[in-house]
Amino acid sequence: MKTDVVVVGAGAAGLMCAAQAGYRGRSVLVLDHANKPGKKILMSGGGRCNFTNLVVEPRHYLSANPHFCKSALARYKPQDFIELVERHGVPYHEKTKGQLFCDNKASDILNLLLTECEWAGATVKVNCGIDSVKKTGEGFVLQTAEGEVQCASLVVATGGLSIPTLGATGWGFQIAEQFGHHCLPRWASLVPFTFSDRWQPVFAELSGLSVDVQVTCNGTRFHDPLLFTHRGLSGPAMLQISNYWQLGDALTLDFLPGQSVEALIKDWQQAGVKAELKNQLASLLPKRFVQQWLDHTGVNKPVHQLTVSDVESLADALHRFQVTPSGTEGYRTAEVTLGGIDTREVSSKTFESNKVQGLYFIGEVLDVTGWLGGYNFQWAWASGFCAGQFA
Repeated sequence: MKTDVVVVGAGAAGLMCAAQAGYRGRSVLVLDHANKPGKKILMSGGGRCNFTNLVVEPRHYLSANPHFCKSALARYKPQDFIELVERHGVPYHEKTKGQLFCDNKASDILNLLLTECEWAGATVKVNCGIDSVKKTGEGFVLQTAEGEVQCASLVVATGGLSIPTLGATGWGFQIAEQFGHHCLPRWASLVPFTFSDRWQPVFAELSGLSVDVQVTCNGTRFHDPLLFTHRGLSGPAMLQISNYWQLGDALTLDFLPGQSVEALIKDWQQAGVKAELKNQLASLLPKRFVQQWLDHTGVNKPVHQLTVSDVESLADALHRFQVTPSGTEGYRTAEVTLGGIDTREVSSKTFESNKVQGLYFIGEVLDVTGWLGGYNFQWAWASGFCAGQFA
């Protein structure tokens, strides 16, 4: 079989690229070893797909080459994808902090992409693994589960290593290395933390409880909800900071961001409050959390009996609580892979390899990782769109 373009990976970036190339009149074949396309799209955002963010800037992305993402993000903006969503009549809403979600199901976004591919004449084949790839004078030869495929342009859109149960593999990194590309170290990110110290049973006791926090690690901070789990800490705040955390680093948590427990207690004492501290704090934080936290700080007495030392201990526990994760839940639950193919060896305009003509890399397989909140999807749309203009 001969085709102009083969896109490996029927995910967000791959399908976007396939449609764009198809609209240019290129014959396009999308291959994926999984049994259905867009598996990660379908499970994202709790099944509703946080498909972009109203505000997307280069500062929302991590990369060893931070300038690489600027060109694509400038050429394909959130409004461009929003217009596509509206053209297909997909209802959506803003949830928080500019995050846009489908009103109904994530399958609305997948169906949009598959429809675009159909209109553009791109063919999508699933259950089709690739055994080998070779470069020829005219392009590439792929040995696949459905026989030999020849193409002029090969686009690698296979994603990262996160959530292997959905079919994630390291195939894209292997192909990159086969053709002389350097891959930066990879690890699971946007991922919950696990603990094995004395705090693990405390967190387990609070499992299912959500608290608004400010978390700081290595000079970066986020103000988002935290979720206690049986194994440790999760929720948007923890997923966000995991991009900036490395083994051995401590997290600093503020459970009353924007407030001062010292000032609150001073006000309560001046007002002659005689109530138990736990009852006063329960108006600001979940009661179950307050009880556990006071038990472990040893500061659990009526407000009017609190000493200067008590107040300092409480401030440390509520504003400057430090804890060191033993690890993360790993690729099993990670939303993304941090690291990947070195972008200094890829064109930021075309996404073509600087080493091999006709070879393109897009999406998560590259060393570009976005924050939680629709940023990784926007990178998929932008990189897929840009590569689709040239592949």
